[in-house]
Amino acid sequence: MQRIFHTPEGVRDIYENECAQKRTLKHRIQEVFHHYGYKDIETPSFEYFEVFSKEVGTIPSKDLYKFFDREGNTLVLRPDFTPSISRACATYFAPDQEVVSLCYTGNTFVNSSSLRGQMKQNTQMGVEKFGVDSAEADAEILAMTVECLKAAGLTEFQVSVGQIDYFKSLLKEAGLNDDDEERLRSLISQKNYFGVEDLLSEQNLSEELVKPFRELPQLFGGAEILQRAKELTKNADALKAVERLEEIYDILKIYGCEDYISFDFGMVSKIRYYTGITLQAFTYGTGEALIKGGRYDELMKHFGRPAPAVGFGINLDSLLLAMMRQKIELNCEDDEIQVLEYTKETRAEAIKEAAALRAEGKNVALKPVKEA
Repeated sequence: MQRIFHTPEGVRDIYENECAQKRTLKHRIQEVFHHYGYKDIETPSFEYFEVFSKEVGTIPSKDLYKFFDREGNTLVLRPDFTPSISRACATYFAPDQEVVSLCYTGNTFVNSSSLRGQMKQNTQMGVEKFGVDSAEADAEILAMTVECLKAAGLTEFQVSVGQIDYFKSLLKEAGLNDDDEERLRSLISQKNYFGVEDLLSEQNLSEELVKPFRELPQLFGGAEILQRAKELTKNADALKAVERLEEIYDILKIYGCEDYISFDFGMVSKIRYYTGITLQAFTYGTGEALIKGGRYDELMKHFGRPAPAVGFGINLDSLLLAMMRQKIELNCEDDEIQVLEYTKETRAEAIKEAAALRAEGKNVALKPVKEA
């Protein structure tokens, strides 16, 4: 049988300096989580299929790694942490009675098409805050997003903030069927202005309602865009959604991170469990969002514990790639190794010296000297 020396498609080995950089980055980001009062939690790498079912609104079934246990139950490798953490929170905590702040680190698995060039296994770190629906909680999540990217050494990045309730309020008023809603969501997300225009022309909608839909793909920019969003509609729920963003932005000024924040009303995620703000963080060196997240106040109902929640997840591998392309190196002091060479005659002395140095917290490798 031929020996296999390479990994399957969509996964790869990480070693030496890259592995050291990744470990150091994990530590720095975890420190940010802990400084904000979040506590660690670990969930299994695989769960029952129902945790990620269509009703939850997460990854499409065709992109899940599915298998069966001995009893015939369908299991899936975790594609997304938020449903897993939500299930665990509903099981062990009381988010309907208290605020629960959790942070995590682990791998996600998505069986994406090889044509997209994406990895099928990614390391993700993130936070989830349960039991509070407030502008302060939303602002805290955004401030942590900024601080995590700074901790990684990035200086040039942008956190784009959306408001899915603005879009949903307009949808409810329009009364579109599911297929047209899905098409509109996709076209707006792709910034396809002409596609949106064509779809709207097929609907029997008033100009007052068509106007905000038409402008959504282009409704992004600084804080000034919030006023424009209010001018586009008289829908009370949509206006309330914008007012929430205005309050969040005022709080972010107190954190001192408003310069990293922009707004994008066309950011209508395909993940259906989002209910309020959504966020994506970008920098140069990679086209993918480094961080994604948002508010998901309806998800906990699926696990029998209705409670508001908000959080984000960091794609650590994408972040490392961006850092590499920006030539950002982390100082991995823990990886400095002192080498002690020894002969047969000095072996005992070298072992004792190495033990003493290790007791001081130093990394020591013993290396026998080849005798002539």
